[in-house]
Amino acid sequence: MNSGFLTMGSCARQCVAFFLLSLAPLAGAARADDGPDLIFRKSTVFKLLTPNDKLATYGIDDPIVQGVACHYTVPERGGLAGAIGVAEETSDISLSCEQYGPISFKEKFEQGDVVLRERRSLLFKRMQIVRGCDVKRNVLVYMVYSDKLVEGSPKNATSTVPVMPWGSTPASHCGDWIKG
Repeated sequence: MNSGFLTMGSCARQCVAFFLLSLAPLAGAARADDGPDLIFRKSTVFKLLTPNDKLATYGIDDPIVQGVACHYTVPERGGLAGAIGVAEETSDISLSCEQYGPISFKEKFEQGDVVLRERRSLLFKRMQIVRGCDVKRNVLVYMVYSDKLVEGSPKNATSTVPVMPWGSTPASHCGDWIKG
């Protein structure tokens, strides 16, 4: 009778492990496209048998505004949950955006348009980088924040990019490219 109980426990553990491993492909879905470029990672917490906790820095180009790149750093949990992609990540995200060439706009955009959206937990939490334009100062404004279905997060970061001339290319006016 005891051996049957142990077998059931073992079976249950195997079923749970199989279920968690079957979710692993979903973990990479948020970055499966031509998403952010990993620049580097640095370990912050050592874990003996599983991956370490890390800080990871990524780079993205604004899909609508040519000549602007953003870099952000996010914590990535290690451990077993982090290894299989089911850990809920913290909302501590830093952001820096810069002009790296002449700025030109591919299409009009709305204030607060999403530049990048990434999942930060298996189901309910996501990180977003959004863009706006400070028309008065001709400055692009980027904000990163995370949100959760039930409760939000006040943690955020902002970076600004003045729209400046580049070489002989005159400066565009971001206000000319806002919808509405």
